[in-house]
Amino acid sequence: MNFLATIQCKNLEFTNIEAIIFDKDGTLEDSAAYLRSLGQKRSRIIDAQIPGTGEPLLMAFGINGSTLDPTGMLAVASRWESEIAAAAYIAETGKGWLESLDIARRAFTEADSFIGMAPSPLFMGSLEVLIGLSQAGLKLGILSAASTQRVRSFVQTHQLSDYIQLQMGTTQGGLSKPNPALFMQACQALGVEPINTLMVGDSVGDIKMAREAGAAGCIGICWNQAATHLKSADVTISHLEEIKFTVKR
Repeated sequence: MNFLATIQCKNLEFTNIEAIIFDKDGTLEDSAAYLRSLGQKRSRIIDAQIPGTGEPLLMAFGINGSTLDPTGMLAVASRWESEIAAAAYIAETGKGWLESLDIARRAFTEADSFIGMAPSPLFMGSLEVLIGLSQAGLKLGILSAASTQRVRSFVQTHQLSDYIQLQMGTTQGGLSKPNPALFMQACQALGVEPINTLMVGDSVGDIKMAREAGAAGCIGICWNQAATHLKSADVTISHLEEIKFTVKR
């Protein structure tokens, strides 16, 4: 039996929706503090080996004091993309490319072991929204720029497996946001068409990916703050509870 929902956000309605795909970091997971600490540790480790690279790396990561830029590398890019970008800063100092990649990868691994890999908390109210959407018969998925391993760890830690049918991240050398083929793969895995699927995310990459894949709509979320970087979304919200729905069978 197909479940077709009408999703309402503010004054906008999306009809004939079968599935909703969520980003993870900054959308379901309150991970800004973790990502900021991780980026700071990565930059310190690299700067200890290649003096002078620390501050430029912090800027590239999108870290400015205690704030994390929602359009910056840590908030948007995959780990593999971040490693390559960090290696480019190292190579600028005259290091060979392979050596630069090795330094970046070892620094990222060391930062992981120091900061830890435990998932951050769910944003308040997210669990209740996911439960409600799932119980209404909608298919739910997570599509993240983080690794699939981290997505699965997040789902397991917060006991979301009963509600989330798709747990998908990126792999080294694989597709990454905003490639629309990634969204199409996610829809195929859920057994739905993009035209019947909504994307909910906190970055321009989420919106661009879903729109180019032919998604039913794009909901931008920026928790409790201005969402000026999400103007390309169909609608922006500051809390998942702003997603309202009715279902017909």
